[in-house]
Amino acid sequence: MPLLYLYGLSSGDFVPALEQFLGSVAGLSPATVTRLTQQWQADQAAFMDRDLSEVDYVYLWADGIHLNVRLEEAEACVLVLVGVRVDGSKELVALKDGYRESGESWADLLRDCARRGMRAPVLAVGDGALGFGKALAEVFPDPREQRCWVHKTANVLDSMPKAAQPGAKKAIQDIYNAEDRDHAEAAIKTFAQLYGAKFPKAVKKITDDQEELLAFFGFPAEHWIHLRTTNPIESTLATVRLRTKVTRGAGSRTAALTMVFKLLESAQQRWRAVNAPHLVALVRAGARFERGRLVERPSAVAGVRTLAAQAISTRPLGLLPLHVAHAGEMAAVLSCSVPGSP
Repeated sequence: MPLLYLYGLSSGDFVPALEQFLGSVAGLSPATVTRLTQQWQADQAAFMDRDLSEVDYVYLWADGIHLNVRLEEAEACVLVLVGVRVDGSKELVALKDGYRESGESWADLLRDCARRGMRAPVLAVGDGALGFGKALAEVFPDPREQRCWVHKTANVLDSMPKAAQPGAKKAIQDIYNAEDRDHAEAAIKTFAQLYGAKFPKAVKKITDDQEELLAFFGFPAEHWIHLRTTNPIESTLATVRLRTKVTRGAGSRTAALTMVFKLLESAQQRWRAVNAPHLVALVRAGARFERGRLVERPSAVAGVRTLAAQAISTRPLGLLPLHVAHAGEMAAVLSCSVPGSP
């Protein structure tokens, strides 16, 4: 019953929908569903008050979802953070009811995470136009920021006539699908040469944010596909939009926030770890990557291995276990030699 409600069956529909199958309507009343949602609200409140000091999120994705609220004029805007732990697993970090994804709303959410002990991520992925980048710099100055290429592509194409969009889209794909940063920068120059004369505003949208758009090239090549967009959140939020479309929106902002929390909580059980999860600990340890590959001077290799081992060993008990399938790979990373080392 909880899953049926969560995925779109309104409380008033339980009796006619299920009576013919169960032969009874006991326990399926709207009052039962109301008690259920009250418990979910308590679960969400406890989730947002949990201690984050013993959790280490190396990568962070940020995105928001706008939902209709039947009993209010304004839409609900739920801000969502999803992180990657040192073992490569993805996990819901935090969410809150914001105000139009403003910079201050994002800053308030990040400050709350910091208050509860969250460590700054190494890289945070979001859409800079939504105020997240400014908020990140205010609360956590150290992390690098990666702008989402899906959002950026849509923004660039919207500023161009439809006839020019197919070719421009392919030229943009050449940038973020490049084999390394050097080729990506060359692709940006090509894009500017092809479209700069007729569509300078479109080109400026990319050249002005070049550093943030190409940040993912400084990390393991296996992680690039995860880091250049906010798709890890977007794909899950599509389920949330579908649910609200069926029920024509939540009844209140509180109900909207609770519903998003429970849908994300359910979805994260099916989230896959990032590719090459054993490399995440090295990213946290400060290892340097060029052209997507680990490069370290011989004198620095031992230190990086030690820090990576510490990052794994300090993982608190009682949390999700390390991916067993990659335990051997982690051991290999910590013991193997890096190209150019003894």
